[in-house]
This record gives sequence, C-alpha cells and structure tokens, in this order.
Amino acid sequence: MPRTAAVDVEDLLVRVKNGDDAELVDVAREVAALAGDGRLGEDDDEDGLLVPALLARLAAAGTAEARVSVMAALRRLAGCVGGESKERLASIEALSSIVRSLSRDADEQTEAIQVLLDLSEIPQVRQRIGRIKGCIVMLVTLRNAHESGTNDDADKLLHILSSNPQNVLLMAEAGYFRPLIQYLKEGSDMNKVLMATAISKMFLSEQMKSSLGEDGAIEPLVRMFKYGNLEAKHSALGAIRNLSSSLQNAELLINSAITGPLLQLLFSVTSALMTLREPASAILAAIAKSERILLYKDVAPQMLSLLNLSSPVIQLHLLRALISISGHKNAKRARSKIRQNGGVQLLLPFLTEKNVDIKIAALNLTFQLSKDPSQELAEQFRETHLDILVKIISSPTSRDEKAAAVGILSNLPVTDKKITEILTRANLLPILISLFEANITSSATPRRMWLLEGIAGVFIRFTVTSDKKLQSLAVGCGVVPCLIKLLSEGSVDAKSKAATSLGQLSESTMALRKSKSPRWLCVPPSAESYCIVHSCQCTVKSTFCLVKAGAVNPLLRILEGEEREADVEVLEALATLMQDEIWENGSRVIEKASGIHALLRVAEAGDLSSQEKAIWMLERIFRLDDHKERYGEIAQALLIDLAQKGDPSLKPMIGKILAHLELLQTQSSYF
Repeated sequence: MPRTAAVDVEDLLVRVKNGDDAELVDVAREVAALAGDGRLGEDDDEDGLLVPALLARLAAAGTAEARVSVMAALRRLAGCVGGESKERLASIEALSSIVRSLSRDADEQTEAIQVLLDLSEIPQVRQRIGRIKGCIVMLVTLRNAHESGTNDDADKLLHILSSNPQNVLLMAEAGYFRPLIQYLKEGSDMNKVLMATAISKMFLSEQMKSSLGEDGAIEPLVRMFKYGNLEAKHSALGAIRNLSSSLQNAELLINSAITGPLLQLLFSVTSALMTLREPASAILAAIAKSERILLYKDVAPQMLSLLNLSSPVIQLHLLRALISISGHKNAKRARSKIRQNGGVQLLLPFLTEKNVDIKIAALNLTFQLSKDPSQELAEQFRETHLDILVKIISSPTSRDEKAAAVGILSNLPVTDKKITEILTRANLLPILISLFEANITSSATPRRMWLLEGIAGVFIRFTVTSDKKLQSLAVGCGVVPCLIKLLSEGSVDAKSKAATSLGQLSESTMALRKSKSPRWLCVPPSAESYCIVHSCQCTVKSTFCLVKAGAVNPLLRILEGEEREADVEVLEALATLMQDEIWENGSRVIEKASGIHALLRVAEAGDLSSQEKAIWMLERIFRLDDHKERYGEIAQALLIDLAQKGDPSLKPMIGKILAHLELLQTQSSYF
C-alpha cells in the first residue's frame, strides 16, 4: 500500500499567517480537508502552532467568508488534535473570537454554533462559554429566531450549557426560563434555593412573569414553600412574591391552594417564621387582585382579624388585599361578611392614623364597604367620624385621601336626615364646591374621576326633593353650575349622579313657580327671566329651573352618545319638563334642542327601563301635530319594529304613539 505524502505544515503556517483574506479562505479549506481525511493531526503539527495561527487570523479576518472558513478548519482540527492545541481552542480568548461571530450573518452564526457544540464536550468549555460576555444572550436570541437549523442548534447548545447552574441563571436573565424551571422541579435542594433566590431578585417584565408561570414555575415554588426547610421557604416566598403581581400567576397561585398556608403563616407565633410574614402578606395582597379569591369565603374575615395584631408593613398589605377582595365585581357577599365581622368598626380608628399609606388604605377599604348603603352602616358613623371625613376633605391632604373620604360620604344613605344635618353644620357643601372647582379642569386621571363621582354623589343628598330649604341652600352655594359641568366633563357615573340632582331640583320647580306678572310689581319682569315651559318668571336660584340652568342640551348630548349607563337618570330629569300641566311646552323645548332624535336612539338601543321612559316621553311629544308631521315618518319604522321585536311591556305605549301617527286605530289590540 503506497504511503501517503507528508503534509507540509510549515507551508500551511506561512500561508495562514501571511496570506490575504482570499488566500486565508483557500488554506483554511485545505486544512479542513486534510483534517477531515485524517491526514493532519497532532503528530503532524508537533509544535502546535497551526491552531494558534488560525485563531489569530479568526480574530483579525476582514470578511465573513474568511471567518467561516477558519472556523470550519478549527472544527475539523478539534477532532484530531490534543494536548496544548485543544486547550488553546478551548481558551477564553479563542472562544471569545468564535462567540463574536454569533452576532454576524447567518452562515457565520451557523458555523460558530457548530464549533461551540463540538467544543462543549469539554467540561471546562461549558463553564467558560457562560463567562463570555453576551454569549448566552446571543444564543437565546438565536434560539428564539425563526431561522431553520440555527435555532435548533442554539437550543441544543443551551441544553448542553444548562448542566452548569450559573449558565442557567444567565439564560433566565436573557428571558429563557425552561432550564431554570427544570432545576426547580428536579434539581438538588441547594440548586432549587439558588434558582428561587434568583427569581426573587430578578427584574421581570409582565411578559416574563407570565412566561415563568405558563412554563410551570409556580407549582414547584409553592411546594418549596409548603414543605421545604426555612431557607427553602424564604427563597420560595421571595420568588412567588416577584411573580404574583401578574394576574395570570395570581390565579395559578390561588389554584395551587397557597392561600391557606399563607394565612396559617401569618397566624404563626413561631419566632423562626416571623421573617416570612411580610412576604406572605405581600403575596396575599397580590393574589387578592384575582376574582378567584372570592372562592375562599373565609379569607377576608381571617385577614381582618389579623389587622390589629400585625406590624404596619403587614397591616398595609392586608388592607390592600381586603380592598381588592371587596372591590371585585361579584364581591357583595364578601363585603357583607367583612361588615358582619366588625370591619367598619375596626377601620374607623385608622381614619386618624399617622401613617399616611395605612390611613389611605383604611379609607379606601371603608369606601368599598360602604358601596352597599344601609341604615345599619350609617349608624356606625358617629358625628366624630363624619367630622373627621370632612376635615380630610377640607385639609391639604392628597387627592387619594380626599377621593376616598368623599366616596364614603357619597355612599351613606341620602334619606338619613341626621347625617345630612351633621354634614350641613360641618359646612361640607362649600368645601365640596371649592374642591370640585379645583379639580374639574385638572388632567383626567382615574383618581380625579373617582373624586368627581364622589362629589356628584354627595350633591344628591343636598338636592333631595323632600327638603326645599336644603335645595335652596345647595343652589345658593353654587351647586347647579357644578352639575352642568359634570354633564360634559364627568365620567358616565358622574353624569348619571349629576342628572339625578338636576332632576330632583327640577321636580320642585312647579311648586316654586310664580305667576307671570304679579300684581304688586310696579316694573314688569324682564322677558329673559320668563320661562316658556313653566309659564312664569323662572331663575335657577328661585325655582331651580332646568331650562334656565341651561341643562337641556347637555342632558340630551348624553343620550346622543355611545354610553347608555346614564340614560335612565337623564330621562328622569328631562321628564320633569313633561309633567301633566306643562308637557306641551316641555315637548317643544326638547324638540327645539333636537331631542326627539335622541329619544328615538334610546328607544332603539337603551335597556328596558330607559326604553320605557323614552317611549313615555315620545307618546306625549307625538300628541302635537307639528311633531307628528316632522318626525312621524322617521319614527314609525323604528316603533313598528320595536313593537314586534321589543319587550311586550312596551307594546301598549308604542300603540298609543302609532295611533297618534294614524297608523293604528285606538281600538287596536295593541292597547
């Protein structure tokens, strides 16, 4: 068998060191072919100079083709050289040159990953790769890319590197959590603590938190908290706390039955566990934001019982948890249970708390508990407490405090005359109007919206139809301009409340109206003050007239809008202009303000209550010939359709309108 010709390593070395990039490509390919054929190994390169020479050119090469060729050569050499050459290939400097290619074009990335995969068989290399700045991040980026082949190889290399816990932590920081979760599930106790501690200290975006939860981090962490030693419990709670702010994770935590053990921990008096109480209370505050917490009916009373037994930090977390629980859409039963367990009495002393955060939280929770007005609730607020709330509203406190205090007062029953007397004596009305004027033009925020809703709610108390003296006080203080502004500037809830107050005032107008020209007047009244609806001299202050207040147009604009929640209250206010004695004049005012289109819109799109009121008004409006002629054709198709497809209770009133429009006989079965 003929002997294979010896390889001239010296010639290869000269060409590698001195050739330009094009020559480097040729010689690198030659080296790769020789190594691949087994003709170039450690015995041929006795001085071990070829690998360092190629590495030097890799770092300095100017073209992607040259770098790809050099890495291909190095990859072939890695399989057939040993000793010092292999050690040089696995050095930090060499690996750094290869890693730089991960951020370049696709061919270069592919070759670089292949070299790293081959070298990763060496245990030391697996440790070193993680220490090269940016390597793990680039591999995670390539894994997440959609390049066929490259992402698979990057995934394979990351899997190999995950045998080192420090690399796993770097992967997690780059947003790749699967190896970390695997350690949480199956790692040693020490590594589980390491991973949980890392999660607790990591800055995580909402997406990253959700990703950790979806990929299965919650269950092993809860298991660590329940059954681990003190160190495991501490690290697990830290991690859970960091993840629990995600609503998705909060639901996973509730499903994992963590609530009971957290409460049990808060009740514990074991000194070793005391340091765990604060993170446990913080987690409860976070998971309480999920409505699933309502499935645990005893959670709120248990938290309540802990309030006076806890440090200020834990108190604050518990208060925030209770605020979330009582604020959920379906929390009426939970609020009732808190009140039954003495929640309001427990919270009232906190209204004078020096810790501002706790004071605001207590105010907010009291507001939530007052959402279900009752005389029993009202009786718990003594004059002292009401005065404290008024003082909070009038003092230079934060908008948060003011909004909560006003919100509580707005929820107390308006029929409780004793509360009204106390608030009147405390001069609340001018204070509220001043607060309103300071906030109505400020930038729109949820807190401002809540504050204005509360103010609008309190105004209802001072405008009740049963107390004209109180109404006069409210109007004299300037409540009407505030109500008109709320119709345009407030939330739909504030608009609804403002319409209620205006309706209550307008209900009194008929009783307060004066004759057109009283005999005892020497000078006839001005035409400006004459009201075409009430046929008398009307002013806002003397008769609380809706027309003179300029309220008709803004009320109708609400009906023309997309929000339907305020329709009933708006219609109730407008209907005060359609009372038996004045309906003709009221109809004309509403028609002049383009109100018939608005009423037809509500009849078509509103709920049953607002439909009934709108159709009642339309029936009166269409008694007038002018309105029948102008709007009859527009209205008839809608009304016929509504009679056929709408609620049966609407049919008789619609029948009356159709009779006015001469589309039905008055003997029709519609009646």
